[in-house]
Amino acid sequence: MELVEERACRYRIERHGPMRVPGIVFATRDLLADAEKSLEQVVNVATLPGIVAASYAMPDIHWGYGFPIGGVAATDIDDGGVVSPGGVGFDISCGVRLLVADCDRRELQPALRAVMDGLDRAIPRGAGPGGVWRLSGPGQLERILEGGSRYAVEQGYGEDRDLMRCEDGGAVADADVMQVGARARERGLGQVGSLGSANHFLEVQQVAEVHDETVAAAFGLAADQVCVMIHCGSRGLGHQICSDHVKAMGQAMARYGITVPDRQLACTPVDSPEGRDYLGAMAAAANYGRVNRQLLTHAARRVFDRAAGVRLSLVYDVSHNLAKIETHTTDGTRRRLCVHRKGATRAFPPGHPELPEDLRDVGQPVLIPGTMGTASYVLTGVPGGDAFYSTCHGAGRTMSRHQAARTVTGRELGARLERAGVAVRPRSWRGLSEETPEAYKDVSAVVAASERAGLCRTVARLVPLGVVKG
Repeated sequence: MELVEERACRYRIERHGPMRVPGIVFATRDLLADAEKSLEQVVNVATLPGIVAASYAMPDIHWGYGFPIGGVAATDIDDGGVVSPGGVGFDISCGVRLLVADCDRRELQPALRAVMDGLDRAIPRGAGPGGVWRLSGPGQLERILEGGSRYAVEQGYGEDRDLMRCEDGGAVADADVMQVGARARERGLGQVGSLGSANHFLEVQQVAEVHDETVAAAFGLAADQVCVMIHCGSRGLGHQICSDHVKAMGQAMARYGITVPDRQLACTPVDSPEGRDYLGAMAAAANYGRVNRQLLTHAARRVFDRAAGVRLSLVYDVSHNLAKIETHTTDGTRRRLCVHRKGATRAFPPGHPELPEDLRDVGQPVLIPGTMGTASYVLTGVPGGDAFYSTCHGAGRTMSRHQAARTVTGRELGARLERAGVAVRPRSWRGLSEETPEAYKDVSAVVAASERAGLCRTVARLVPLGVVKG
């Protein structure tokens, strides 16, 4: 596939065939070395009805369901623009939450082992059921789906500041519980407040470098400070919602005269009954994901308080698998768009009206988890950010889990991490081996490419002290 280099870390795939817009890829040649299949998905996304500007891909691009992971696409709602569940993914509202401790590494060190052992016991994880909150029944689940973190905080699982520092104030509006099917509810009932498995984690970290002291201070970060990063999503409930609505849209497309080059791109107009139903169910799953991270925050706070007398405060919580209705200027016209971000993080610039007042002058915190034993990053949005103010979401996978597990055993990897000073608490050794750092791109290279492309700016680099894995 021909990639035309427009400038540093920005490549263009010219329109051809049924493409309605070009493809724009933010990356280096090295980061795209094994991206042929995912670049084909960039081209396929460019055929969606109503798509505007371009089909975008972030530096951590890799192959996904329909859309590439690291894909961004916006459709014009008033011009027949579609919504596609494949542009959000199965783990709806998978995202990252960063907490900051009122201590530095030196102060925590004597209690670190006790903290990690406490987190190992307190954080439910793995593929099956089990969560921090045992719900009373379907009625309480519905209140979670409608109210998100706001409901959790009302029930004593957090503080008001948590809502101020969470995307959408802790809850996505317009959730429609009636569009969440029985099987999705069944799966969600027993998993709220749990990490899940695969690449999800809770990590104790240290601020290793501060690149922008003014912004870091506004975020509450300082050199050597201890942090906690939580990466998880909407578990089986979100997965089932995606499956249900992909099927419904696949059956409905012919009625709207829509054809797509890949059935995984099933879609319908945003303003169609099927489009509205999906967005309502997606919002409900997003609220479940917010509650999930809120409850894990509550569990982590209790462990840190008991084991070390340390308090944790929320820096920010942001999703990287979501479709949102936003207004942007394209071709000189303000348009109401459905912005799909799949494996891509919203990165609003300073002054954006949707940011909390105490962050409006510096921009939105953008949280980029790395791989075990490497680094994670805190970025911020920048004026004129491309791709509808979006940037990368992590390192980007290069190996399948099966391939990764063949390269190293979990015990070998655990020992390696421990020698490097990272305390490891896995649910299973197999799960640990599947997430070996060699299975991912270099997160530092991904962040550097994102910054060179003008999508964001680096605020701080974080390194792991201990990790709890599913």
